[in-house]
Amino acid sequence: MVRLSRFIRHIFVSTLAAGCVVASAPSHADDTNTWQSVKKAGVLRCGAAVAPPYVMRDAKTGEFSGFFADLCRNFGQNVLKVKVEFVDTTWDNIVAGLQSDKWDLSMALNDTPEREKAVAFSVPATESSVSLVYNKSNPKIPKGAHSLADIDKPGMTIAVMSGTSMDKAISAAIKQAQITRMPGSDETRLALMSKRADLLADESISNMLLTQGHPDWAVTIEPNPPLAEQGVSFAVRKDAPKADLAVLNDYLSAQVKSGAVNRLIKTSVQAMLVGNK
Repeated sequence: MVRLSRFIRHIFVSTLAAGCVVASAPSHADDTNTWQSVKKAGVLRCGAAVAPPYVMRDAKTGEFSGFFADLCRNFGQNVLKVKVEFVDTTWDNIVAGLQSDKWDLSMALNDTPEREKAVAFSVPATESSVSLVYNKSNPKIPKGAHSLADIDKPGMTIAVMSGTSMDKAISAAIKQAQITRMPGSDETRLALMSKRADLLADESISNMLLTQGHPDWAVTIEPNPPLAEQGVSFAVRKDAPKADLAVLNDYLSAQVKSGAVNRLIKTSVQAMLVGNK
């Protein structure tokens, strides 16, 4: 994993536009060869739980964007030569839905030992760690707070998305502060902005977007050593053939090496910042 400071140095490169569609699709479980089954059905189904800028969903149109959505779309259209459809889900169900064949790929999952027992992971498309954001005018948080010890105190409330790797990481690290689990990123951000929560625990890139969008009040704590440093990958069903996983890995490795992933990330970051204005 690369730390956020290194990641930021590489994130802002040339742009690449993308778009996605939302729909449902038939079962693909009748064929043990994952991609053969997808080609037979003519559609690649991507399980999508919202986590900006990895996966985003327009509240008005229902359309998905974000750089993992872009990668899934490009893989389906350009490698498998099929249509791509996004299946809306939650982080609590992102693994179970894949196991029950509600979709073919789960997007933007942190590769954890616990999840590896249930699904198979691709190579990482990018890497992440967990940071915390707070309002610098909050009198409960000491000026210059920079560590978990500064905020892990009784009476402190931390908002986090339920069922995510951030939830697991912060739950293991926090001993005294109260953890408030919420269904999505919109709810956690609203809790912080409305002062119902003192801090927001999220992936570093997501929190970077929040602080860039609200530089007048938002401040980040980057724990040292990094908290929950992990690769962020696609997941397929555990019984997917190794040859099929290799096809996905070859595609992702080429996208990372060529700089395409960084270009997609920049597009997603810019879209987020524009949307937050």
